[in-house]
Amino acid sequence: MSAVERIPRTKIKDITRLLLFVRAGGRCEFDGCNEYLLHHHLTLTEGNFAQLAHIVAFKPEGPRGKVGPRPMDINDVANLMLLCPKCHKLIDDNPSDYTRATLEKYKRRHEDRIYHVTGLGPDLKTTVVQLKANIGGHPVDIPVSQVTEAIAPRYPTDLRGFVIDLTGVSGDDQAFLQTAKRNIKQRIELLYAPGMDIERTRHISLFALAPIPLLIFLGRQLSNKIPVDLYQRHRVTGDWTWKTSEETVEYEFRQLRTGTDRSKVSLVLSLSGTVHLDDLPSEIDDDFYVYEITLSDATPNPTFLQTKEDLKTFKDAYQACLREIARNHGTLKVIHLFPACPAPIAVLCGHELFPKVDPGLLVYDYDKAKGGFNFTLEVN
Repeated sequence: MSAVERIPRTKIKDITRLLLFVRAGGRCEFDGCNEYLLHHHLTLTEGNFAQLAHIVAFKPEGPRGKVGPRPMDINDVANLMLLCPKCHKLIDDNPSDYTRATLEKYKRRHEDRIYHVTGLGPDLKTTVVQLKANIGGHPVDIPVSQVTEAIAPRYPTDLRGFVIDLTGVSGDDQAFLQTAKRNIKQRIELLYAPGMDIERTRHISLFALAPIPLLIFLGRQLSNKIPVDLYQRHRVTGDWTWKTSEETVEYEFRQLRTGTDRSKVSLVLSLSGTVHLDDLPSEIDDDFYVYEITLSDATPNPTFLQTKEDLKTFKDAYQACLREIARNHGTLKVIHLFPACPAPIAVLCGHELFPKVDPGLLVYDYDKAKGGFNFTLEVN
C-alpha cells in the first residue's frame, strides 16, 4: 500500500492540493512523462486521474522516509509531487533509484517550466520542425524536453512538432539522396500549406540532423518570408540550447587560388575542420578561382559554434562573401561548394541564397572511404 493510500485525504489541505495542481499544470511531474492527468489518456473523459505522492514518505518506514532530516510538515506542497499512477508506483517501488534529491530535482524542473510557459505571451509561439536522418547508421532522437529548453522563451504550439523523417529511407548513395530530396521537398510544401500550424505561429524553430548536402538542400526549400531560428546539437553537453558567451567567433573570407577562368569558382568552408587545396577533387583544376570562409582567430574545430551570435556573424560573412564573388566574377551559374561545417551553417548556406540573384550551389561531400570530396547534389 502506498503512502498516499494510507493517508486520509483530509490530511492534505485543499489549498495545498490546489497549489500542487496549478504548479504542475495538471501534468505528471516525473521527468519525461508529462502525462496530462485531468482526462483519461484514451477516451479523453474528464476526471482527476492524478495521485499526490510524497517525496519523503508519510511514515519513516516508507520510501525515502529516513533520508536526511524529515520535513517539518510532511504534507507541505514542497514535499509532494503530482504523478500518474504508474510513475507513483515506480518511484515508491524503487526508492534507491529515485532518491529524495532526484525527485526534488524533477519537481523543481517541471514546476519551473510550467511557470515559465504559462507566463509567455501569444507572440512567442513557434512551429518546431525536425529533420531526422540516420547518423552513423543509427537514428538520433531529439527529446521534447531539450526542444522546449532550447527554444525558450518561445514555446511550441504542438510538442510533437512537424517531423521530416528520413530514418526509413534506404538505398545506395544516389537512390538515398533522390528519395531524401523528394521527401524533404514534399514535407516542406506541406509545412507551408494553407491551414497548417505555421499560419498561426509565423515562426519556425528548426532542429536538423542529416548529411550536410541535405541540410543545404533543406535550407533552400525554407521560405524567406517566415523567420527561422536554427539550433544545433552541442557535442560536449549533448543538448540543443545555445550557450552564452562574451566572446564571439570572427570569420575570415579570403582567396586561396587565382584561376584562369572567371566563370569557374569554388568556395571552401573551413570551419569544423580545415579543407586544403590538395583535398579538392581533380576536376577543380587550375582554371578555378578558390575562395574560403574560415575562422579568423582560431583553428577550425567541430565545437567552435556555441552561441546564436556566432551563427548570425556567419550569416553576415556568408552574404558578404556572395556579394564579393559577384563583384569579382559577374553573373555565375554555379559555385562549387566544399563544406566542413556544423548543421545550422549548412542550412544557412541554402536558406540565404537570393532567388534570381545568387548562383546555384554544386555541393560536394567528404567521404574518406571514397577518397575525399565527391559531387553530391545541386541546390538551385
